[in-house]
Amino acid sequence: MSETAQTPEKKALAEASSPVQPAPAQASSPAQRASGQDSSPTQPAPAEASSSAQPVAPISILAPEHWTQQDLGDGDDDSALGDDKSDSDASLTSSILRYRTIHGRTYHSERGDAQYWGANDDGHNESLDIMHHCFTLCLGDKLYLAPVEAPKKVLDIGTGTGLWAIDFADKFPDCDVIGTDISPIQPTWVPPNLRFEIEDCTQDWTFPANEFDYVHIRYLVGSIADWAALYKQAFRALKPGGYLESYEASPNVCTDDDTLPPKSATAQWGPLFIEGGKAIGRSFTIVDEHLQRKAMEEAGFVDIQEKNIKCPTGGWAKDPKMREIGRYSQLAVLQDIEGFILFMTAVQKWTREQVQVYMAHLQKELRAGHYHVYYWQKVVWGRKPEV
Repeated sequence: MSETAQTPEKKALAEASSPVQPAPAQASSPAQRASGQDSSPTQPAPAEASSSAQPVAPISILAPEHWTQQDLGDGDDDSALGDDKSDSDASLTSSILRYRTIHGRTYHSERGDAQYWGANDDGHNESLDIMHHCFTLCLGDKLYLAPVEAPKKVLDIGTGTGLWAIDFADKFPDCDVIGTDISPIQPTWVPPNLRFEIEDCTQDWTFPANEFDYVHIRYLVGSIADWAALYKQAFRALKPGGYLESYEASPNVCTDDDTLPPKSATAQWGPLFIEGGKAIGRSFTIVDEHLQRKAMEEAGFVDIQEKNIKCPTGGWAKDPKMREIGRYSQLAVLQDIEGFILFMTAVQKWTREQVQVYMAHLQKELRAGHYHVYYWQKVVWGRKPEV
């Protein structure tokens, strides 16, 4: 990656960020081995909704001062505030491994154009592992929906902690799997047919044309300025007849029974990310605006299919499978609320106190379980035409 001019988010975070060395990647977590689930592509997805996601009424974001003016009431929710993470004493000399910090949490370095709003330390990696398990459950214990059969070479863009790539490599031991990410947070103990590479997917890809049978992209919402350009890179890298699959989520929280007050911390989750995305020039409304299909069409893909998935948060659903999904979805957030929101609150110039109080409100609401909320996910896949 080459050095480039400052982006809007770099300017917004210039005072809040400083480079430190990263903590070593860890291979274990409460949800690390989701591959124990059957990943067969034949089981039905339990959370599949109608063919078109329902529109979400826009909610205006509240001023950050709102949260310090609210009474938290009784309870022992001070644990939501947490402690700042200590800097790692790991000694890694390569500049690509240098991180920056916001209030003690580590984030991807400012090198190049790559942007990601989530923390990349151990605390947030635990959340990513839990999310992988939740997403797998949402697909009916599947890893993918595209009609992929006996692939020989597969690319996982934005691999994160690498669990999807590990599970896929386990499922297809004769397939060469490559996982790329901007942060080196993947484990080193992996299947022999899998390797990880540090790569910025917003730059020109270094892979040859017509190289892969399948390209998988998941949870890059809020990180991509031009989705059509990203999908065009995937189109070039795919063999004729190969498939691209994109799995993304909306930040907007919904309810079907009017249990969610607009001024609740839960309802403000979506506006917080949407406004933060505007500040850094990255959209969080790719699902809401159906951008995946549009961008795939622009890139040249055909036979485009999609599924909208209703993902509950919390254990309120009557259906046992949906209840299980909801509990994992809630656990992923509660595991590291700070790691999800700190970057977005920083670019919107929230104070540390405002962030802490908002987190405490959100944790209390999620644990109380009074709001029957869910959010929309969308999986879109398309085929590169045969020559």
